[in-house]
Amino acid sequence: MANEVIYTVGHSNIDIKKFINILKQNNIEVLIDVRSVPFSRYAPQFNKDNIKRELEESGIVYIFMGNVLGGKPQHIVYEKIREQEGYQKGISRLIEIAKANKIAVMCSEENPGKCHRHLLITQSLLWRGMSVLHIRGGGTVEVAGKHIPQATLLGY
Repeated sequence: MANEVIYTVGHSNIDIKKFINILKQNNIEVLIDVRSVPFSRYAPQFNKDNIKRELEESGIVYIFMGNVLGGKPQHIVYEKIREQEGYQKGISRLIEIAKANKIAVMCSEENPGKCHRHLLITQSLLWRGMSVLHIRGGGTVEVAGKHIPQATLLGY
């Protein structure tokens, strides 16, 4: 049976070992990085090369998809993003990966309610019939619900 659940997680400034332990506690096999810019001055352990190496050493596959599912620029008209062919292909690819693996979509913001991974990506997944669970910084898991924005222009 195909996996119909996708997890999301925000790395914030957590210790990389603790972050990986949280992923392992949730049996995550593949981490999909959806940051437009996979770099952090404040949490360099999550720079693309660093996190990729750490994950692979822990047996978790790293895939970068920020080029098609990223959240920049900072002010986004989500409806326009959702209509883009590249974005639609990215969501379809995400679902295909999820059918064969237990995955988590990662961005830097810990709180999914303030992040494009909930306001944009999760909503696209929910509308396609997927279930989405948000892994929070302390390791708890929340069920994602549909979000209907008050306005089409949402910023961080």
